[in-house]
Amino acid sequence: MARGRFITFEGGEGAGKSTQVVRLAARLGRTGREVLTTREPGGSPGAESIRDLVLRGDADRWSPMTETLLMYAARRDHVERVIQPALERGAWVICDRFADSTRAYQGAAGGVDPALIEALEKHVIADVTPDLTLVFDLPVEVGLQRAQARAGAEMRFESKGAAFHERLRAAFLEIAAREPGRCVVIDAAASMDGVEAAVGAAVRERLSTDG
Repeated sequence: MARGRFITFEGGEGAGKSTQVVRLAARLGRTGREVLTTREPGGSPGAESIRDLVLRGDADRWSPMTETLLMYAARRDHVERVIQPALERGAWVICDRFADSTRAYQGAAGGVDPALIEALEKHVIADVTPDLTLVFDLPVEVGLQRAQARAGAEMRFESKGAAFHERLRAAFLEIAAREPGRCVVIDAAASMDGVEAAVGAAVRERLSTDG
């Protein structure tokens, strides 16, 4: 059986990724494909337990280095138990955040050595890399306003301040510029329908699908 396709959604806080994951999954599902939606940190029972540790509490609860190690522990369990088996059976996997978020949040914005993150990535995810990454971009102040409007218990990163989020936005755009064959930047400030159309166009163009 042919391997499935792996699509990741990336971007800062309040970018609207979760809504668009659901919309893309519905669009692809109508074509008869098996579609699995998942998220990071989380996506498997063990990884969801780590999610609770990472996303709750005060901004300084964990150092960026500790966050990195927790993220990759969660990611390994997620890859082993959910993502890799789904791809091997031919499913299309849509993931709300993946390794680029660690590069951006803990690396560029948090100051963890990129070489360490690269080494962890090599051993933890191996060849389970995205076929397409959609980078949702919008001004930091807009994203944080949206995030505050849906405020809940998982607000640890939102509380890190505007300077952190500006570094984060720049990091995601740098990743997209460095890997244009994999990444497409989406204007997340557009209407939900406009963003959905841009996402659909990118998937059709890059993955040769009629979905």
